[in-house]
Amino acid sequence: MRNYAILRNLSPLATAEPFERRARSLGRGAAVIPPEPMIDVARLTSRQVREVARDPEVRGIAPIMPIALVRPFEVPEAEAATQAWGIGAVRADVSAFSGAGVTVAVLDTGIDAAHPAFAGVEVVQEDFSGSGNGDRQGHGTHCAGTIFGRDVDGTRIGVARGVNRALIGKVLGDDGSGNSDMIFRGIQWAVQEGAQVISMSLGFDFPGLVARLVADGWPPELATSVALEGYRGNLRMFDALMEMVEARAAFSTGTVLVAAAGNESRRDQNRDFEVAVSIPAAAQGIISVGALGQTGASLGVAPFSNTFPQVSAPGVNVLSARAGGGLVALNGTSMATPHVAGVAALWWEAMGGAPARIAATAVSAKILASARTEVFLSDADPADRGLGLVTAP
Repeated sequence: MRNYAILRNLSPLATAEPFERRARSLGRGAAVIPPEPMIDVARLTSRQVREVARDPEVRGIAPIMPIALVRPFEVPEAEAATQAWGIGAVRADVSAFSGAGVTVAVLDTGIDAAHPAFAGVEVVQEDFSGSGNGDRQGHGTHCAGTIFGRDVDGTRIGVARGVNRALIGKVLGDDGSGNSDMIFRGIQWAVQEGAQVISMSLGFDFPGLVARLVADGWPPELATSVALEGYRGNLRMFDALMEMVEARAAFSTGTVLVAAAGNESRRDQNRDFEVAVSIPAAAQGIISVGALGQTGASLGVAPFSNTFPQVSAPGVNVLSARAGGGLVALNGTSMATPHVAGVAALWWEAMGGAPARIAATAVSAKILASARTEVFLSDADPADRGLGLVTAP
């Protein structure tokens, strides 16, 4: 038996009278009534999995897999930035918008809500990890600071520093690890709480699961097969959840989700050592983000940044809030992703006049369409940088 995450649609469709005609979905992005996603966890046999999958309420089922933060690389103190150069790179410093009135969710290791960077922000915390609210790892605080952090001792760190309501879902424990049901439940919570942007700097730990199974005595071939089955099932689960999120947009403003491409590539060792974007960034409807660094007046793809992202953003030597106080510079696609989430908040404010049912779609389209390419080194591969550098309105 294994633990499985089960995605159900608890909309009124499921409570129709026996002889009542049940309305059906009209296709992705359109439904008769808004779907209500609900994540359950159950320990099931293979036979029970098949039985559960036949339930008309069930939209997806997947074995629970480990997830982990997309671990950043520390910047040597002597090389650490003293300014948040990404703010100017994405042109947030010259934007007429601040993200005021936009609700942003960060699904990560929590937040140090007492940090001066978050003064005046309504911070709503929910713990899905079991380790309690607050950020004792530091990753979530750094990411949140880049999205909506206020100035710290005169230094600007936040792309959308007008955001005044933040949903902080702690889906990773104090050691930076968690399980897939935590992220599924975190997304469900954030959507139901009205998040217009969800930022996720985390990924599925496929190698970690294989190593864990092998350590438990599984043959490597079987361990790899089981992990691959779980990875595939969770990708489909994400796709099903995203279909429901998109369908809800017909009845509300919708939600834009962004996720880190991952840091597993090693171009500094071998130009061909490139790893593709992993889930959740690889799921349909989620904007995947690669990392960029400065080379003189131009930008280049970070050697660790996974290939095939949709867009890219500053992810090298990024200065933001340190849990416990002060600022710290880090490298990673984890650092690039909150730049995109912040720019998304600016576009939400700029698109305030868009019809509610297409608002999220319009914001996503603007993020992709406004990405710039003239800033890159001549040898930057489009497969590695995506459509380009995200740009504020």
